[in-house]
Parts: sequence; C-alpha cells; structure tokens
Amino acid sequence: MDKYLAERTKLVDASGIRKIWALAASLSNPIDFSIGQPDFDVPDRLKVIAQKAIAGGQNKYTLTAGDPLLCNRIAEHLKTEFGWNEPEVLVTSGVSGGLLLVFMALVNPGDEVIIPDPYFVIYKHVIAMLEGKSVFVDSYPDFELPTRRIAEAIGPKTKIIVINSPCNPTGRAYSPEQLQALARIAAENQILVLSDEIYDKFCYDRAHSSIAGYYDRTILLRGFSKSYGMPGWRLGYAAAQEPLKDIIEQMTKMQQYTFVCAPGPFQKAAIEALDYDISDLINSYRKKRDMIYAGLKDKFELVRPEGAFYAFLRAPGGSASQFVEKAISNNVLIIPGCVFSEKDTHFRISYATSDEKIEQGIEILRKLA
Repeated sequence: MDKYLAERTKLVDASGIRKIWALAASLSNPIDFSIGQPDFDVPDRLKVIAQKAIAGGQNKYTLTAGDPLLCNRIAEHLKTEFGWNEPEVLVTSGVSGGLLLVFMALVNPGDEVIIPDPYFVIYKHVIAMLEGKSVFVDSYPDFELPTRRIAEAIGPKTKIIVINSPCNPTGRAYSPEQLQALARIAAENQILVLSDEIYDKFCYDRAHSSIAGYYDRTILLRGFSKSYGMPGWRLGYAAAQEPLKDIIEQMTKMQQYTFVCAPGPFQKAAIEALDYDISDLINSYRKKRDMIYAGLKDKFELVRPEGAFYAFLRAPGGSASQFVEKAISNNVLIIPGCVFSEKDTHFRISYATSDEKIEQGIEILRKLA
C-alpha cells in the first residue's frame, strides 16, 4: 500500500500523546496525567445557548470567517486589550485548525520557523508536511523565553518565530519584559511572530501578557477549548492588525477549501463565553498546580509552572521514555518529553484531573523517584 501514500505521510509519526491515551483504555482506572483537556465540563449557561441554537435550526454553514456577531465581539475585545485598530478575525476549528491554516498560508519549502524547545507537538509536524524547516532553540533548563538564542538563530530564510505562553508542556508564562525583548528582535529583522495563546486564561501568579501588545507583526491564536471545557466543540480564532490583515484573509481563503467553517451552533455559545467569568475554575487549577509542585519538587527537578495545566519534570536516570514505561506499569500515564522536544530528559504531567487522582499520582511518582 505504500506506493499509494503521499511522501508527506512519512514526515510525521502518530502523536505520542494519543498513543498513551489509547493505552489508558486498556488499564483499570489509571491515574491519567497524559491528555491536555480540562476535567470540568462546559458551563451550563453556555450549553443552554448551544442547545437552543441547535433546536432553533441554526445548524447550517456560517460565513467562512465565522458568525459576524462573534467576529465583531472578538474584535472589540482585542481593541480593548491591545488598542488594535479594526483587527481582522477568523473563527477557526480550534487553535489546531488555526495553526494548520497559518502555516499553510505562510510556509514555503525551505522557509525556516524558529521554535523554542520544548514546544507544542503540532508545530514541527505541520511545518514538515509543508517542507519548511523547524529551527529549535533550546530553553532548558529553566524554560524561560530564550531571546538571545532566538536572535542568534535568525538567518536569511527565517520567516516566523513561534511562541506559546502559557506553554505546553512546561507551564511557563512569559513576562512582559521577555516579550518586549522578543518584539525588538523581531522588529529589527522584520520577522513575523505567531503567538499561540490557547491557555491565556490559565495564569496563576500574574496577569497574562501577550506579545500582541508590543509588536504589530503578530498573528494571534486563541481558543475556547481549554478555558470553557469544550475541546470537542473545536472553536478558536486567529486575529491580526495592520500590516498583517492580508494573512488572515488568506487563511480565510484556505479555510474555504479545508474546514469550510467552524461549527455553527457552538459559535453562538462562544459569543457568551467571551464575557463568562471562569475565575473559580482558574482558582481550582491554581490549587492543582500547587499540589503538584509541593508534592514533587523535593523528588524531581521541577520548574514551578506559572500557567496552563502542565508540569515538565526531569526524569530520574536521564531517560524519560524509560521512566514513562515504569510509571505506566504502575498505572500512572505520563508523556515522555521527546514528544515535545528534541531531548528525552523530561516528562510531562497534565494535572487536569481530580484532586484525588493528583494525590494518588504524587504518591506513586514519589516512590518511583
């Protein structure tokens, strides 16, 4: 059958996260620290809006760019947050859908994309499928934004710098000072910045900072999946201001021939979600973060997560893959760092689970350490 397959299929492997998640189905009541989705459900008020939209027959295509009311509300929020003038907005099928569209719109064969390592798993695979080149910039051991190394990595073929804050898998949330430094580097070289902010609501120690407030050549990706417990609804958005509006327009054109549009009835609920208070949910996740950090910091090398719902720990013995096998044999599902990195020294914990499971998992991991 290989003779029928496109060459690009050989450039990517099946997601290591999904492999672990599939394994969970074969275990009896595992402690699942593997998958990055909230353990809370969609708030009832938002469910009701979606249900009314479905029952009311609002189940057809929306405009490719999204429900106009939702696009306008997103634009108003961005004007308030960043002072943007008439931002261009595209509602996407999740932030992952936005990532595919933006890379399709920008990456030519041979183009280089700078990515701090560790990184979200999708980036390098989509870039590879488009015959671009990922240039990984080491952020170990503290996972701060490696601005000096990024500046050194810029070359004549560099087109985009990708950042993800708060970060999956490390939980780092970049400071305004770090983002301003990166903005200066990008501006000096006239390079685009793609800012993946799917976890923007999950900041525990200070307010979320975005490079979009400092650099006008930023393409912003945000979503509703994590913050409102709706990953299966597939809703996100891409946005930019002048001088990058044409990029959003080209992404919209690409969406016409791929996703067509984001799910219609769920966009109605997203309008309400933009102003829905989730501070109680964020506070509960701050507590989970504190449990993980307090429970494991004396047994593992661990940078205190500042956002998202992940921790990235150094594996005892040096091989994360071997430690993950040991953890799984003890009914704890974690992800080896090589899924998110060019190294295999760390493993990722997703603490998006119950406090009871977190306590059980901490106890087992401490014993394995």
